Amino acid sequence: MTVVSTMRLNSHSRDEWDQLIRERFRSAHKREGWISGQLLAPTDAPDTRVIIGSWRSQQDWEAWHKDPAFLSTRARLDELQQANHQAVWYDVIEDARAGSH
Repeated sequence: MTVVSTMRLNSHSRDEWDQLIRERFRSAHKREGWISGQLLAPTDAPDTRVIIGSWRSQQDWEAWHKDPAFLSTRARLDELQQANHQAVWYDVIEDARAGSH
């Protein structure tokens, strides 16, 4: 399962927000069901962020959202971003990567 989350950051909050998400990614490595994650910034919208997270199941992702390491950054991230956060789930049909057949 892959979740794509999109959010718009408040002015001048990019560096701190990105660092907090890096910390979240590090905590996710320890979680059951974690596969991978990417933090993206559209080239034409530098204050927008897109997070691509791959998880074994949506339940694993939801359990991570209850983890103290995750919750400890929640309030600060909310202050750094606008309220119109969106998350959409996708079933992975094919995962093609370099070096895999």
